[in-house]
Amino acid sequence: MLNWHQHYINRIFPANEAVKCIKSGDRVVLGHACGEPQLLPEAMVARAEELENVEIVHMVAMGKGLYARPEMSAHFHHNGLFIGGPTRQAVKEQRADYTPCFFSEIPALFRENRLPVDVAMVTVTPPDQFGFCSLGVSVDYTMQAIKSAKTVIAEVNPNMPRTLGNSYIRVEDIDYFVACDLPIIELDQPQIGDVEREIGRNIASLIEDGSTLQLGIGAIPDAVLKFLNDKNDLGIHSEMFSDGVVELAEAGIITCKHKTLHPGKMIVTFLMGSKKLYQWVNENPMVEMYPVDYVNDPFVVMRNDKMVSINSALQVDVMGQVAADTLGPVQFSGVGGQVDFVRGASRSKGGKSFIALPSTAAKGTVSRIVPSLDLASSVTTSRNDVDYVVTEYGIAALRGKTIRQRMNALINIAHPDFRNFIKQKTQEIYF
Repeated sequence: MLNWHQHYINRIFPANEAVKCIKSGDRVVLGHACGEPQLLPEAMVARAEELENVEIVHMVAMGKGLYARPEMSAHFHHNGLFIGGPTRQAVKEQRADYTPCFFSEIPALFRENRLPVDVAMVTVTPPDQFGFCSLGVSVDYTMQAIKSAKTVIAEVNPNMPRTLGNSYIRVEDIDYFVACDLPIIELDQPQIGDVEREIGRNIASLIEDGSTLQLGIGAIPDAVLKFLNDKNDLGIHSEMFSDGVVELAEAGIITCKHKTLHPGKMIVTFLMGSKKLYQWVNENPMVEMYPVDYVNDPFVVMRNDKMVSINSALQVDVMGQVAADTLGPVQFSGVGGQVDFVRGASRSKGGKSFIALPSTAAKGTVSRIVPSLDLASSVTTSRNDVDYVVTEYGIAALRGKTIRQRMNALINIAHPDFRNFIKQKTQEIYF
C-alpha cells in the first residue's frame, strides 16, 4: 500500500494532462468563489474541441468563466447554483441554466445523487506533515463535491491559507495534483457611500453587545461594521466574512467571548477578501471553517443567542415580500444563505434579522420599495419570515404586524419622492 508521500508524488501532473480525465457528458463541479481553481478551467476549455455537453456547476464565479462564452455552447453548459458576473449573460441568453436552492442544501444535492458529480476541480494547500490538505477559503459545498466526485483534481497552491476546523482532505482522496503559484483570487472592496452609511448606522443601532453576526457580501454589510466600534464582545457565525471583520477583531470588538455555540470561535464556511484577510486567517485558531450544511443549517444557527442576520435585497413590496435574486424574469444572483440565516435568527433567543436595501435604484429614478414586485420576480424571503427592513430612511419592524401596518411602515422608509405614488398604487391594488 502506498503511503501518502508516494501517492502525492505519483499524481502530480501539468494542468493540461490532469483535465484529460474529463469526458463528454460529465458534470464538473468547481470549487467555490475565491477558492475556484485558476489553471484547471482554462486547461479544460483548451480541450473544448474534444468535448461536448460537459456541465459546469458552481455557485459564485470569481474566475474568467471562459466555458460560459457563446462560442463554447456546443462544448460546455453552465448550471449555476448562484449567478455571478462571468455567467449572468449566459443565463440571460439561455445558454446556461440556474438551479434554485438554499446554500445549506447544496451538499445534499451531491451526496444524494440529485446532482451526481463526475469531476471536482478545487484548490487546496500543500499537504501538511500528516498528509492533509486544507480547503482554505472555501469549504462550503466544495468539501462534499470532493467526497461525492468520481475523480478529484486539485490545484495545490502555497498561497492558499491553511484554515482550521473541518477544512481538511486527505491526500489519498485526490486523484490529480496540479502545482499553482498564482495569488488566491481577491474580492475588491466595495465603495461605501452616504446611503450605505445611513443604512449601516440604522442597523447598528439595534445590535446589542454580545450579539453574533452573519454578514452578506457588499457595501451595506461592510457599512454596518463601521458603526460597531462602540459595541462589546460581538461574535461571528456567518456563511462568509471579509476584511471588515478583521479590523473589528484586531480592535477587540469581535471576541466571540459570549457565543453560546462555539464560544471564542468565528464560524464560517467561505471567505472573500484581500490578501490581508487570507494572511490573517492562516492557521488562526480563532477562525474555524465548516461545510455549509452545518454552518447555514437554521437549526444550528439558532443555537447562537442574540443571532443577527444582515442581508440585502433588490426589491421589497409593501407586504414585506423580498426579491433578492431576480429583477423581474432576469436571474441576477441566487438565494445563497439569506433564507437559512433569516430563519435561524428568527429562532434564536433574542435574535434579529435585517433585510437592507437602498431606497432607490437607477440613480434615484426607481423605488426599491414597491406596491408589488415586478412581474415574474421570484420571492426570495417570504413576508412570513421577514423581521426588519432597513433603508437609509429608517427601519420597518414587520414581525407581528398586520398587512396595513406593514404597508404604512414600509412606505415610511421609502424615498420621500415615491411615497405618495406607492401609497396611491397600494390603495388601488389592495383596497
